[in-house]
Amino acid sequence: MRSNGESQPPYNGLNLGAHVGDVPSAVIANRTCLQTSMGMPEQPVWLDQTHSSKVVDLAEEFLLSECPLPADGSFTRKTDQICTVMTADCLPLLLTDRAGSFVAAIHVGWRGMADGIIEQAIKAIECDVSQILAWAGPCIGASHFEVGLEVKTRLGGADSAYRPHPDNTKIYADLTELAKQRLHNKGIRGFYSADLCTYTDSQRFFSYRRDGITGRMATFIWITQ
Repeated sequence: MRSNGESQPPYNGLNLGAHVGDVPSAVIANRTCLQTSMGMPEQPVWLDQTHSSKVVDLAEEFLLSECPLPADGSFTRKTDQICTVMTADCLPLLLTDRAGSFVAAIHVGWRGMADGIIEQAIKAIECDVSQILAWAGPCIGASHFEVGLEVKTRLGGADSAYRPHPDNTKIYADLTELAKQRLHNKGIRGFYSADLCTYTDSQRFFSYRRDGITGRMATFIWITQ
């Protein structure tokens, strides 16, 4: 959430994005404060997100590259290694399995989803899909995420993921439902959602669609000892 923090308007609050024009010292202070207040065992592994479908194994990539890693998703089987994604309307998707043998964080915007980032993550993790659990975090809600019909064509999915738009060249898309459908298509039934809209809740969430120039939130997941 965006509350507290050192950033000033229009990034006011706990902006964690170093790429949005905020004062660098404020972002560093925000990240440090969050890491301390959450009792994180290590620094989060930040990604250079470009709406790609690239998913990296932190156990292999982190020691070979400088942060931020160029990817839109990460996973690890190492204890205390923190998978991280930043969002401001896109869907943060967290994965693990019932044994807690791995964790993953995926940045799911419509471009990454259309290019198969969810499927790429499942393939890269190499886990029994029947054991995977998925959690969809706050993102722009279906009543506000308008896209062109060409985007619907690229995304696919069942009609339950879309709502009519007054402009017949557009449609409203439900990112959470689309992610759920793709996970179900891969055999994953353990799906949970925060059911929170970033666009409508300006007190708690940054929203690029709502504000244009804005900060970024982060979603984290790691394995504890």
